[in-house]
Amino acid sequence: MTVHILKLCVGIDSIEHLIEVRQARSHFLPDGTPYNYHITRARPKRAEEVLDGGSIYWVIKGFIQVRQRIIGLEPVETDTGVKCKFVMDTNLVRTESQPRRPHQGWRYLDPKDAPKDIADGARSDSLPEDMSQKLRDLGLL
Repeated sequence: MTVHILKLCVGIDSIEHLIEVRQARSHFLPDGTPYNYHITRARPKRAEEVLDGGSIYWVIKGFIQVRQRIIGLEPVETDTGVKCKFVMDTNLVRTESQPRRPHQGWRYLDPKDAPKDIADGARSDSLPEDMSQKLRDLGLL
Protein backbone atom coordinates (compact mmCIF):
# COMPACT_ATOMS: atom_id res chain seq x y z
CA MET A 1 0.00 0.00 0.00
CA THR A 2 1.37 3.39 -1.01
CA VAL A 3 1.76 6.35 1.33
CA HIS A 4 2.98 9.83 0.44
CA ILE A 5 5.00 12.46 2.32
CA LEU A 6 3.76 16.01 2.94
CA LYS A 7 6.52 18.62 3.30
CA LEU A 8 6.61 22.41 3.56
CA CYS A 9 8.66 24.04 0.83
CA VAL A 10 10.40 26.70 2.93
CA GLY A 11 11.87 29.67 1.10
CA ILE A 12 10.05 28.92 -2.15
CA ASP A 13 7.59 31.49 -3.52
CA SER A 14 5.94 29.62 -6.40
CA ILE A 15 5.99 26.45 -8.46
CA GLU A 16 8.20 28.22 -11.00
CA HIS A 17 10.67 29.14 -8.23
CA LEU A 18 10.76 25.49 -7.08
CA ILE A 19 11.39 24.32 -10.66
CA GLU A 20 14.27 26.82 -10.94
CA VAL A 21 15.84 25.71 -7.65
CA ARG A 22 15.40 22.00 -8.41
CA GLN A 23 16.93 22.32 -11.89
CA ALA A 24 19.97 24.03 -10.39
CA ARG A 25 20.33 21.17 -7.88
CA SER A 26 19.97 18.19 -10.21
CA HIS A 27 22.30 15.24 -9.69
CA PHE A 28 22.80 12.02 -11.65
CA LEU A 29 22.63 8.37 -10.67
CA PRO A 30 25.44 6.08 -11.92
CA ASP A 31 23.24 5.08 -14.88
CA GLY A 32 22.85 8.76 -15.89
CA THR A 33 19.30 9.20 -14.57
CA PRO A 34 18.81 12.71 -13.14
CA TYR A 35 17.46 13.07 -9.60
CA ASN A 36 16.86 15.62 -6.85
CA TYR A 37 17.12 14.99 -3.15
CA HIS A 38 16.00 16.39 0.16
CA ILE A 39 17.62 15.50 3.48
CA THR A 40 15.47 15.09 6.58
CA ARG A 41 16.28 14.27 10.16
CA ALA A 42 14.43 10.95 10.30
CA ARG A 43 13.84 8.02 7.97
CA PRO A 44 10.15 7.17 7.55
CA LYS A 45 9.09 4.19 9.65
CA ARG A 46 6.75 3.34 6.76
CA ALA A 47 9.60 3.35 4.22
CA GLU A 48 8.32 0.35 2.25
CA GLU A 49 4.98 2.09 1.70
CA VAL A 50 6.72 5.34 0.69
CA LEU A 51 8.87 3.45 -1.82
CA ASP A 52 5.77 1.72 -3.24
CA GLY A 53 4.95 4.65 -5.55
CA GLY A 54 4.95 7.45 -2.97
CA SER A 55 5.63 11.12 -3.68
CA ILE A 56 6.61 14.20 -1.73
CA TYR A 57 3.74 16.67 -1.92
CA TRP A 58 5.22 20.14 -1.56
CA VAL A 59 3.31 22.82 0.36
CA ILE A 60 4.09 26.23 -1.16
CA LYS A 61 2.69 29.35 0.54
CA GLY A 62 0.15 27.32 2.52
CA PHE A 63 -1.11 25.15 -0.36
CA ILE A 64 -0.13 21.77 -1.76
CA GLN A 65 0.69 22.67 -5.36
CA VAL A 66 3.17 20.13 -6.73
CA ARG A 67 4.61 16.68 -6.07
CA GLN A 68 7.78 14.71 -6.85
CA ARG A 69 7.92 10.91 -7.00
CA ILE A 70 10.22 9.34 -4.41
CA ILE A 71 12.60 6.84 -5.99
CA GLY A 72 14.79 6.03 -2.99
CA LEU A 73 15.63 6.57 0.67
CA GLU A 74 19.28 6.57 1.67
CA PRO A 75 21.12 7.11 4.95
CA VAL A 76 23.51 10.05 4.87
CA GLU A 77 26.23 10.93 7.41
CA THR A 78 26.26 14.55 8.58
CA ASP A 79 28.07 16.48 11.30
CA THR A 80 25.05 15.90 13.54
CA GLY A 81 24.54 12.18 12.86
CA VAL A 82 22.82 9.96 10.34
CA LYS A 83 19.91 11.52 8.45
CA CYS A 84 17.67 10.38 5.61
CA LYS A 85 18.04 11.42 1.98
CA PHE A 86 14.80 11.37 -0.01
CA VAL A 87 15.91 10.66 -3.59
CA MET A 88 13.30 12.04 -6.01
CA ASP A 89 12.50 12.04 -9.69
CA THR A 90 13.27 15.45 -11.26
CA ASN A 91 9.78 15.66 -12.78
CA LEU A 92 7.57 18.05 -10.81
CA VAL A 93 3.88 17.26 -11.25
CA ARG A 94 1.42 20.09 -10.64
CA THR A 95 -1.53 19.19 -8.45
CA GLU A 96 -4.86 20.74 -7.63
CA SER A 97 -4.33 23.39 -4.98
CA GLN A 98 -5.17 22.18 -1.47
CA PRO A 99 -4.74 24.32 1.68
CA ARG A 100 -2.47 23.04 4.47
CA ARG A 101 -1.49 24.47 7.83
CA PRO A 102 2.19 24.86 8.71
CA HIS A 103 3.92 21.99 10.50
CA GLN A 104 7.47 21.01 11.33
CA GLY A 105 9.23 18.20 9.53
CA TRP A 106 7.13 16.01 7.26
CA ARG A 107 3.86 14.16 7.62
CA TYR A 108 2.44 11.06 6.00
CA LEU A 109 -0.27 11.73 3.42
CA ASP A 110 -2.79 9.02 2.63
CA PRO A 111 -3.40 8.65 -1.12
CA LYS A 112 -7.14 9.25 -0.62
CA ASP A 113 -6.32 12.68 0.88
CA ALA A 114 -3.80 13.68 -1.80
CA PRO A 115 -4.83 16.28 -4.38
CA LYS A 116 -5.29 15.13 -7.96
CA ASP A 117 -2.62 15.78 -10.58
CA ILE A 118 -3.20 18.48 -13.18
CA ALA A 119 -2.37 17.43 -16.75
CA ASP A 120 0.62 19.18 -18.38
CA GLY A 121 -0.46 22.52 -19.79
CA ALA A 122 -3.85 22.34 -18.08
CA ARG A 123 -4.85 24.70 -15.30
CA SER A 124 -6.95 24.07 -12.25
CA ASP A 125 -8.80 27.29 -13.04
CA SER A 126 -9.03 29.81 -15.83
CA LEU A 127 -7.43 32.68 -13.89
CA PRO A 128 -3.89 33.94 -14.52
CA GLU A 129 -1.35 32.28 -12.16
CA ASP A 130 -0.51 35.52 -10.27
CA MET A 131 -4.21 36.24 -9.64
CA SER A 132 -4.82 32.63 -8.58
CA GLN A 133 -1.90 32.87 -6.15
CA LYS A 134 -3.23 36.11 -4.64
CA LEU A 135 -6.66 34.55 -4.16
CA ARG A 136 -5.05 31.44 -2.58
CA ASP A 137 -3.02 33.69 -0.26
CA LEU A 138 -6.30 35.29 0.86
CA GLY A 139 -7.88 31.87 1.31
CA LEU A 140 -10.48 32.58 -1.38
CA LEU A 141 -9.46 29.85 -3.82
